[in-house]
Amino acid sequence: MSSRSKRVFFGDYVFLGDENVYEPAEDSFLFAENLAVDEGDWVLDMGTGCGILGILAAARARVVVAVDVNPYAVRCARDNAEVNNVRGNIDFVRSDLFTGFSEAAKFDVVLFNAPYLPTEPNEGASWLERSWAGGPAGRQIIDRFIDEVPVHLKRRGRILLMQSTLAGVDETVHRLAEHGLETSVVAEQGLPFFERVVLLEAMF
Repeated sequence: MSSRSKRVFFGDYVFLGDENVYEPAEDSFLFAENLAVDEGDWVLDMGTGCGILGILAAARARVVVAVDVNPYAVRCARDNAEVNNVRGNIDFVRSDLFTGFSEAAKFDVVLFNAPYLPTEPNEGASWLERSWAGGPAGRQIIDRFIDEVPVHLKRRGRILLMQSTLAGVDETVHRLAEHGLETSVVAEQGLPFFERVVLLEAMF
């Protein structure tokens, strides 16, 4: 059994925590403050964690699918959707990135607050650590995501991707361009112990 941690508030929303799930922090709030979803959008919230982005998106989107490899995160996000009265607007899927999806699954917007920190080989063993552990260069999950996401974007679809400058923003822009995606910086913020976190938007 997992235990609940403190509640986190964002505007009129409340999010219950779990000791095995990443608690919303500065990067989460920067993402939430710059979340742009249009009415009628089909939204994929990759790495949903406690569900903060998917739950906020559900206020406007036609469909939200919240995904996480962490079973505790899927349960936590589902509980938070109930708490915030949007359970009927979100589907929850446990999947390692897109492994649980067919190529027919396509979205207008894909959100991802990626695991972006450079980590030691033994870091990332626990469910909680997997939420930030990006491998030696911080790019292990980011690069997989970039290679897999284009097939799941609708025409004129958009990606909103959060990462740290420690994981090489220029490399992300370059790899996205290789897939025909043009990238711009939506927001960025300096954090203690990191260089900066950057929210990127990429689209065809």
